[in-house]
Amino acid sequence: MKMMPPKAPSRRDFVRQILGVGSCLPFAHLAFSQAHGSRQVSAQNGGPSSVSPEDDQFLNDLEKANFQYFWDQANPKTGLVKDRCNVHTDDGGIVGSIAATGFGLTALCIGEKRGFIARSVAQERVMATFETLWSKLPNHRGFFYHWTNINTGERVWDAEVSSVDTTILLCGLLTCREYFPTAEVQGLADAIFNRVEWTWLSEDTSLLPHGWTPEMGFLPYRWDNYSELMMMYLLGLGSTSSPLREETWTAWKRLVFEYDGLRYIGSFAPLFVHQYSQAWFDFRGKRDKYADYFQNSAIATEVHRRFCLELAKQFPSYSEDLWGITASDSPNGYVIWGGPPAIGPIDGTIVPSASAGSLPFLPQPVMRVLRTIKDRYPQAWSKYGFVNAFNPLTKWYDSDVIGIDTGITLLMAENLRTGFVWKTFMKNEPARRGLERAGFKKYQP
Repeated sequence: MKMMPPKAPSRRDFVRQILGVGSCLPFAHLAFSQAHGSRQVSAQNGGPSSVSPEDDQFLNDLEKANFQYFWDQANPKTGLVKDRCNVHTDDGGIVGSIAATGFGLTALCIGEKRGFIARSVAQERVMATFETLWSKLPNHRGFFYHWTNINTGERVWDAEVSSVDTTILLCGLLTCREYFPTAEVQGLADAIFNRVEWTWLSEDTSLLPHGWTPEMGFLPYRWDNYSELMMMYLLGLGSTSSPLREETWTAWKRLVFEYDGLRYIGSFAPLFVHQYSQAWFDFRGKRDKYADYFQNSAIATEVHRRFCLELAKQFPSYSEDLWGITASDSPNGYVIWGGPPAIGPIDGTIVPSASAGSLPFLPQPVMRVLRTIKDRYPQAWSKYGFVNAFNPLTKWYDSDVIGIDTGITLLMAENLRTGFVWKTFMKNEPARRGLERAGFKKYQP
């Protein structure tokens, strides 16, 4: 039997530590009023009109490279996708991530739409994945283990049954349900989604736990602050087989931050928390009683850009042409860094997915960064697109790409170009019902 590599701390492990102390800091206060935003930042809604022909071709090349990761680094029999891979060698890794698999399912839809793969071949991979999820991959009350062997589906690293990673997987599954609308695809998608017992998570709480293990029961951490949790609460609200109570949507905190005159809802966590839910859920022109979350993410991205420019006094790698820090690899292992306020041992590293994941929010500033990386730092480019991170000051370049970061880049590039993922995913009744039960209304920004 192949020996498993030692477990590296996950992104969520690090963020738990940050959020554990964040509520003690004086930087933020709770918000219970209407949307807190600034008209100094104007988000674009994406679509062909906001992308030049040259940028469109650039993004097409980026998407094709990103798609190739999800095609190559999945077991074709199980459909499970590797968490990461080394772009220089065949590392033989077998550790899969159900979140990467969720991005991979959405990648199959994008790949077919873009002509990167034939429809019959894409649908065959979708069915292989769905059959694994339904009958082979261990689950507990419909929720899946975070880390899994891509060949066998077995749990690895004593992984937790993960609420948010299962949600990312379900977002990919529901996207495929609408894009490949055969009876077989839709039947399995409905069965897998309806098997999820959301009320088990919320049996005695309105704040959902991060996960569960057979050895320890529920993890002690709760999804209680603004983050990528939105997709999870909304899918749970949209379930008909085991729906969450409506009060769960209002239970989590929405801290209001202010930086350089800009106000936005956020948390003490990297930029990715503003991006992940919005890879699938289309918040454009909608708001609940708290915020327009699309505009909010645009403000948060602009704040992060200004924060990086301020850091240029210490790290001259940051500029209008080059900014973006989020959870990523580093020469010293995986690091959670970002801000404001400054998080982690920031050292001038650039994380391409930090800006790329915000493509629909600030198209032109982000395109400027991505083109700079591609043109000036060729070692940061690989057959799967950008490597996970690099440091222009120390000449360090990562050897790996990470599935979820490659995935957010791919999905947001396509959403900027056409809104395709948003349009496809939002056809699902659970997604629409979740927004309705959470109190979202259309409005004119």
